[in-house]
Amino acid sequence: MNRASRFFLATALALMTVATHAQALAPDALARNTTNEVLNILKQDKDLRNGNSRKILALVEQKILPNFDFRQMTQLAVGRNWSKASPEQQQRLVEEFKALLVRTYSASLTSVLDYKIEFLPLRMAPGASEVTVNTVVSKSGAPPLPIDYRMEKQDISWKVYDVLVEGVSLVTVYRNSFNTEVRKGGIDGLVATLSRRNQQQAAVAGP
Repeated sequence: MNRASRFFLATALALMTVATHAQALAPDALARNTTNEVLNILKQDKDLRNGNSRKILALVEQKILPNFDFRQMTQLAVGRNWSKASPEQQQRLVEEFKALLVRTYSASLTSVLDYKIEFLPLRMAPGASEVTVNTVVSKSGAPPLPIDYRMEKQDISWKVYDVLVEGVSLVTVYRNSFNTEVRKGGIDGLVATLSRRNQQQAAVAGP
């Protein structure tokens, strides 16, 4: 599995880490409970296992989208160029980056059925508002893959704002390519590139 594939897998797994109906639970409990719930849904639904894109997107929207801080993820990915964007450009960036991540996650979601997910003991100081949930993902014939989820407490709920695969940050990987796009075409050029990629992904996925 190459690095890009592992990041796609990681982000698919990250989508299963927070539950909308159990906000008072500790972040690792949320991660474990929701992972089990989504895996059960995938195993029981033949359409999902067969890659029905409409049902997969619906599952993502129902179980996952409310629990990610896409604005913070976008701001971290855009990095120092975020302050150069107008409020309107920032909103477009959030919308396009969110759409890109959701389709990337959705395309990889069914692959998690082949993997075992082990949650490591949580290390969190009392009253902490940020925490990293550590997991190890493995399957027969492949080396274990450490995946860490950075989460922040907002009001009473926890939200994911970054994913690390073997210590490498997802938003950092995107930041490198985003900086290149901004150097070539400015903020509008980055928005246009993200929009074009989303249109291409939508065309491949179909209705």
